[in-house]
Amino acid sequence: MSPALTRRRAVMAGPAMLGAALLGAAGSPRPARAQAWPSRPVRLVVGFTAGSSTDVTARLFAQKFTELWGQPVVVDNVAGNGGTLGVDRVAKAAPDGHTLMWAGNGAITILPSLQQLPFDPLRDLVSISMTLSMPTLFLVNKDQPFRSIAQLVAHARANPGKLSYGTPGAGTPQHIAAEMLCHQAGIRMEHIPYRGANLADLLSGVVPLGLQNAGAAMSLVRDGQLHCLGVTSLRRSGNAPELPTVAEQGFPGFEAVSWFGLMAPTGIDPQLVEKIHADTLRVLAETDMRARIAQLGLDPVGSTPAQMHAAIAADIPKWAKVMTDAGMRPAR
Repeated sequence: MSPALTRRRAVMAGPAMLGAALLGAAGSPRPARAQAWPSRPVRLVVGFTAGSSTDVTARLFAQKFTELWGQPVVVDNVAGNGGTLGVDRVAKAAPDGHTLMWAGNGAITILPSLQQLPFDPLRDLVSISMTLSMPTLFLVNKDQPFRSIAQLVAHARANPGKLSYGTPGAGTPQHIAAEMLCHQAGIRMEHIPYRGANLADLLSGVVPLGLQNAGAAMSLVRDGQLHCLGVTSLRRSGNAPELPTVAEQGFPGFEAVSWFGLMAPTGIDPQLVEKIHADTLRVLAETDMRARIAQLGLDPVGSTPAQMHAAIAADIPKWAKVMTDAGMRPAR
C-alpha cells in the first residue's frame, strides 16, 4: 500500500479496512438468494472504449469473477459522453445482479455538475465497492521538447491556445486535471476529447500532450515510449515513486485522483450486494491481482458499500467547486 493512499481520507481505505472486511466476509454465511446467483452470464458495463484504463481494469476483475461465479462475466463497452452512456444503461437495467457497472468517478461525481444527465448517481445506482484509485499522468511522446510541468507551462505561455491535449472525454478526471493546471498556471490549451484511450494519437504525435489514467499508460511509460511530466496525486505513488507529482513542480496542493468501483441498478437485493462486495474483496486480496495492480501503477481500495456511497456524496460538491474555480460552466 502506497504512502499516498494511506494519507488520504478514511473513505479511501487502507489495509485495515480491506483486512477487516475480508474477515467479516469470511465469517458470514452466504444468503440463499445470493447463492442462486448468477443464473446466466453477467454483463459488466464499461463507459469507455477497449484499451482505456477503465476497460483494462474491468477485464482483470471480469476474469476473476468468471472463475468465482461459474458464469461468464462479459465486459460491455458502452462508450460515449465521458462514460455516462454506460452509466445510464446500467441505471435502467433490471436490478437482478446480471448487469453491473464498472464505474469511474468522472461519470459519477464530475459530469453531474456539468450536464443535465438522465440519471442520478445517488438515487439510481447502488454502491458495491470502490476498488482502485490512481493518479492521472501528464504524458508526451519522445519527440516533444518539454520534459517537466515547468517546461510545459513555459511552452504554453509562449504559445497561448496553440498547444492541444487529449483526454478520454469531456468532463473526465483527466479533462478536469488539465483545466486545473491551466487555471493555476494562467495558461490556455485546446482540449481534444476522445471516447476513451487516446494513446495511438499521442504516440504518433497527432496530439502533443495527453492525459491518461495510470492503468492505461504506465506500461508505455516504463517501456520508454511515453514520458510522464507529472502525476496528479498529492504525493508520489509507492507503485511508481520515480514519477514526480504536479504538486512538487510548483503547484502545491494540486490533486486530481481517479477511482474505479462496482455499482448496480437501484433495487438490487441487499444480500446480493453483500455477496458481490465480499467476492470483490477476495479478488483484491489475491497475490497475483495485487501484483498486477501495482504493475499498472494503481492502488487497491476495497471500500464498503456505505463508504463508497459517502465518498460519492462528498465528491460531487467538491468537484463542482473545483470546476467553478477553474471557470468551467455547466452545459445548457
